[in-house]
Amino acid sequence: MQKDSIAVMAYYVPERDYKPKELPLEQLTHIIFSFTNVIDGEMKFRDKKTGAKLLLLTAQRKKHPNLKVMIACGGWGADGFSDMAHTKENRKKFVQSVIAFNEKYQLDGLDIDWEYPGIPAAKTGARPEDKQNFTLLMKELREGLNTLERPQTLTFASAGWKRYYKNVEIKEVMKHVDYMNIMTYDQIGATSPFTGHHTALGQIEQADLEDTPAAKFIEQRREEMKKRGYAYEPRSVEKIVGFCLENGVKAEQIVIGAAFYGRAWKGVPPKNNGLYQSNTGSFIEWSAYHQIRKDFESNKNYKRYWDSVAKAP
Repeated sequence: MQKDSIAVMAYYVPERDYKPKELPLEQLTHIIFSFTNVIDGEMKFRDKKTGAKLLLLTAQRKKHPNLKVMIACGGWGADGFSDMAHTKENRKKFVQSVIAFNEKYQLDGLDIDWEYPGIPAAKTGARPEDKQNFTLLMKELREGLNTLERPQTLTFASAGWKRYYKNVEIKEVMKHVDYMNIMTYDQIGATSPFTGHHTALGQIEQADLEDTPAAKFIEQRREEMKKRGYAYEPRSVEKIVGFCLENGVKAEQIVIGAAFYGRAWKGVPPKNNGLYQSNTGSFIEWSAYHQIRKDFESNKNYKRYWDSVAKAP
């Protein structure tokens, strides 16, 4: 277990104009280079040239000796996890590849971004046994990483909604990892028929949506959702963190994943400042932080509103 009083982590996907020297690394305890994938049962880069970019990042530890450089495996739509974790032999092959990879690049840890055990999101493979196999995978990764000379941080990305936790043995998994990185974003997608906060901090209750198009849509879909095994409830950081604490996760092992991007819709009526209203489609599927600052905040035609309930703009 790492002893940092506060873990400040950042996922980093290298852009074309890749300049790791310009990153504010002094503000981080960990940076997670993203992503590798499960390929032929092993952890690998899809593009072998990406390794050179990773080495440029690890070189920054000369200037920032306390920085932990980690590697992420997976991400949205990344397949191969369920098959890899399904047998002891497959897990052993994967763990050995992780050990070799982290030793080659002299990394400080691994983040498993399996989206999601037991849930075939983005048409990825999934099976009921993923629940137990995920625990075994994290246990065996911990044991394997402990054989390396460099101390290793082991984390995993978890969902910001409750259904995910029905498919993982959270108490058991947390025995083998340092942190759980909760993805408290994308709580409302670009294709949502109503507007809303995609990365709310404050706890939003169903009553906060009362008499809005969002509430009417949810009520119409309630029976369909029930058949699919879940009930809709507004999502937020406070709600999912509280849920995890109630289910035995230690506060010092929770890292909140906050989004540095936003979403926007078109055809939205001005009622309630556009919040929880209908729309005619996505205006921008997602906007990077620099785009929000440049194109929206500086434009006098846009007005910024603050939601005191969601504790978000």
